[in-house]
Amino acid sequence: MPEVIINGPEGRLEGRYHPSKQENAPIALILHADPQFNGNMNSKICYYLYHSFVRRGFSVLRFNFRGVGRSEGVYDSGIGELSDAAAALDWLHTVNRDSPQVWIAGFSFGAWIGMQLLMRRPEISGFLSVSPPANLYDFSFLAPCPSSGLITQGTDDTVVTEHSVQRLVDKLQAQKGITIDYDKIEGASHFYEDHHVPLVKSVDKYLTMRLGY
Repeated sequence: MPEVIINGPEGRLEGRYHPSKQENAPIALILHADPQFNGNMNSKICYYLYHSFVRRGFSVLRFNFRGVGRSEGVYDSGIGELSDAAAALDWLHTVNRDSPQVWIAGFSFGAWIGMQLLMRRPEISGFLSVSPPANLYDFSFLAPCPSSGLITQGTDDTVVTEHSVQRLVDKLQAQKGITIDYDKIEGASHFYEDHHVPLVKSVDKYLTMRLGY
């Protein structure tokens, strides 16, 4: 799990990168939760998302947004963080020029950033969105959503309301040409304490269905 330094828009971005042993492997980018509330690339949910892709032979990158850990810069209310994510994806492409698939996975704030990146990068073929903060941020830019993906939400989440996520899912599921899977994790809080196992099972089941392995 080599440490990498990426040239971001405001200086260096600190990351952890797993290069696949397979030639021309697919790639995945993992985005962490809100930096204002201690979100970082080493959170358990980001770690588990990272390894769900590693187990399937992906080359995977997770990194700290600006101002987090050893990443330079300061929090920028999502605008700069979207630029950070784009720079990280560019770096992934640079070291994996012939990847057949590109996936993005985000948790909470990272899910919001990830889905904005999805709209800007047509090469992204699938996404995982864990507890997208639909009651805190505007997701109306998903018109239409360009790729199929999985959205998960804890039923006991007091940060992101289940109702707001359900409304987002209903809106996306009404769109043609994509398929949005929605999995509610019973009893899970926003950080999925004591519910990491069912979250990982949900993610792994979805990836197996989409990838065939």
